This record gives sequence, C-alpha cells and structure tokens, in this order.
Amino acid sequence: MMSDVAERIGVPRIVGLEFPFGHTLGHAGERDEQTKIIRDALRVLRDAREPNTVEHLPYEWPDVERWKREWHPSEPSPIIAFLREQRRRARGVE
Repeated sequence: MMSDVAERIGVPRIVGLEFPFGHTLGHAGERDEQTKIIRDALRVLRDAREPNTVEHLPYEWPDVERWKREWHPSEPSPIIAFLREQRRRARGVE
C-alpha cells in the first residue's frame, strides 16, 4: 500500500497498488477482482529477476472522490464517540 516507503527502505520486490487503505486487494466481496490482483502480484514476485524490482499494477479505484466522502458510517463507532467525549471534557467544552 505504501510502495514509495517500501522502496526507500530497500524491500527486495515491490508490487504497488493505488487503492485506499483497508482495501489492499480490492472491493469487499469482489472475488474475481481480488483473485486477479493476487495473481498479478504473484506473477511479479515470481518473475522479478533482480533486487529492488518495483512494479505498479494498473488498477484504479473507481469513484475515489465519492468513496472518500461516503466510506464513513453515518454514526461514529462507540469507541470514537467515547474518545470525542473525552476530548471535549479535557478541553472544558460541554
């Protein structure tokens, strides 16, 4: 997910994919998409002949701007609600 970081620290083989965090292999429940990505990644790892091989897979996340807006649930999870309340109290905000 962070191929630029992996490249800087010297990971021997890198398969880059520009998908949102938490969606490393694609959309949830999309078995065909996930299988294709796994096969492409294994091909790169198998065929890499030299250290520091970097290949970015040609997949794009559709509607990335809409996804950024809509991925949050309508209500915060209990832990997020709790942390928000704690932060408000620490600031003295009621």
